[in-house]
Amino acid sequence: MIEYLKNHYLEVIGTLLSFAYLWLSVKQKIGLWIFGFLGAVVYTIVFFESKLYAAMSLQLYYLWVSVYGWYSWKKSKASTGEELPVRLTRFNEWPVLLGITLIIMLIYYALLSMGTDSPIPGADSFITAFSIIATWMLARKQIEHWLIWIVVDLVAVGIYFMQGLYSTSILFLVYGIMAVIGWFQWRKSLKKK
Repeated sequence: MIEYLKNHYLEVIGTLLSFAYLWLSVKQKIGLWIFGFLGAVVYTIVFFESKLYAAMSLQLYYLWVSVYGWYSWKKSKASTGEELPVRLTRFNEWPVLLGITLIIMLIYYALLSMGTDSPIPGADSFITAFSIIATWMLARKQIEHWLIWIVVDLVAVGIYFMQGLYSTSILFLVYGIMAVIGWFQWRKSLKKK
């Protein structure tokens, strides 16, 4: 165990930052974006070293979306005096979100399978594309992002375990469980409206 921690200390730090991000996300606390930003910095390095390039670039996106999410949540509070409300994704938004997800996934797959030594371009592309959309939806407080996370997290557990990222596998298992809890917590907020 000591040897694992010594060899994977950066991954463990990223995992702990990500646990804080997740907890604050379920609780709808704006501080989640700070931990999301810091975790993304750490995981950019972890995924680069693991040759999971799509997952690495996802962390760069998380840096940007953490700033956007912070601004979006803060702006709502400043302009209305209230937190950004939880909302349902409108029916007409789904085709756009799914279309963008498919395009992102295909682009990543093409880049990874032709231009890198990624061991799992399909799975890496799937996880990355759906994570991008789910995080975008989180920044806008669209409740269905939790359902997307449940699927992504379960796929990621197996993928990261097979890549020897055991701490990250545990993180994504907890993410999946917390996504279920987050769904029910946010539903309560939705019903209060």
